[in-house]
Amino acid sequence: MSDVVIVGGGAAGLSLAYRLAESAAATFTVVEPPEGAQRPPERTWCYWELGKGDFDDAVHASWSMLRIHGKDDSEVTVDPAPLRYRMLRSAAFERLVHARVSRSPNGRIVRATADIVRNTGDGAEVRCTASDGRTLTLRARHVFDSRPRPTLPPARTQLMQHFCGWFVRTGTDRFDPVVADLMDFRVPQPRGGLAFGYVLPLAPDRALVEYTEFSRTPLHATAYDAALTDYTRNVLELGPFVVESTESGVIPMTDARFARRIAPAVFRIGTAGGATRPATGYTFAAIQRQSRAVAASLRDGRVVVPPPHGARALAMDAVLLRALDTGRIDGPDFFTGLFRRVPPQRLLRFLDGDTSPWEEWCIGLRTPIGPMMRTAIELPFLARRFHPDPRMGDNHR
Repeated sequence: MSDVVIVGGGAAGLSLAYRLAESAAATFTVVEPPEGAQRPPERTWCYWELGKGDFDDAVHASWSMLRIHGKDDSEVTVDPAPLRYRMLRSAAFERLVHARVSRSPNGRIVRATADIVRNTGDGAEVRCTASDGRTLTLRARHVFDSRPRPTLPPARTQLMQHFCGWFVRTGTDRFDPVVADLMDFRVPQPRGGLAFGYVLPLAPDRALVEYTEFSRTPLHATAYDAALTDYTRNVLELGPFVVESTESGVIPMTDARFARRIAPAVFRIGTAGGATRPATGYTFAAIQRQSRAVAASLRDGRVVVPPPHGARALAMDAVLLRALDTGRIDGPDFFTGLFRRVPPQRLLRFLDGDTSPWEEWCIGLRTPIGPMMRTAIELPFLARRFHPDPRMGDNHR
């Protein structure tokens, strides 16, 4: 019997495993799907970080400059130093964490499909099916489940950040490896929500180029291909290129309330536990904060799964989501204006939920005050309800 069973080998499950191996806070078992169709495709996670990080050996690329393109062809380039924007690929992250767990006397990894997670009298158990069909029952004092939820909780507003990306190699040098384009609004805008291009250069002739929408429902695969074709040909003007691989995903952007403790000894972590920042889709940094806190609490002989985001951040995100969904604010102008008017270090800390009330007040004064106030006033009177629930992933941000 372990102290902890971690269900799922994505960003959240592996991050918690890393922290437990690092701190020796508890004995633990990670349940990952066996090789085959049940294992997700390789994913990309991005975040900004100060100085040397724990996962530097797995970082695929990083950028010291960030750029926003307005829909009117204006451009804002900012230097967020000492922060850097970093990209992890899931395969490299998995290798790093597996190596760390293999050196830890208190951890192990089991390849099996988790079928049932349930509370028991003295903890919890996970019933699994191994790759050879055998049934395994893993018992622990605590279970942390990172698998996607079957449905999202009721919400007042629910958008989806859905995207498709191409890893491209061009015939000539077309990219500046120093600058990441976070939002390029020089793409046709949908009737509801917003759309933007996203370019992460990996070399002068290689980059991840994505088309992203914030809207209520994802698109058909052919629509993403058409949007990416238009963006690479007519906006970026890349010339001849080869698509080396692709990725796609759907991330919830919702003001739903995510329960983290679903039974006395069973907890949800990661996107399933509300780690995705509602207004941006960024998840990886919140997962790290939560994983450190869980490991620290277990080391102290208790278990605490803190909320991934503070109450103020969630309240502000709820207002922004509603304002975007109703069309009261123009999404491209809103985000372009923030990067133009707010110091970059402060803005990135704000997006990460690490600003003071005074800083947030100053940022709020640089947004469309009337529409945002009207939205804030109406929110308490709106009912939470279930929305259509497209398939979710933890591919990105």
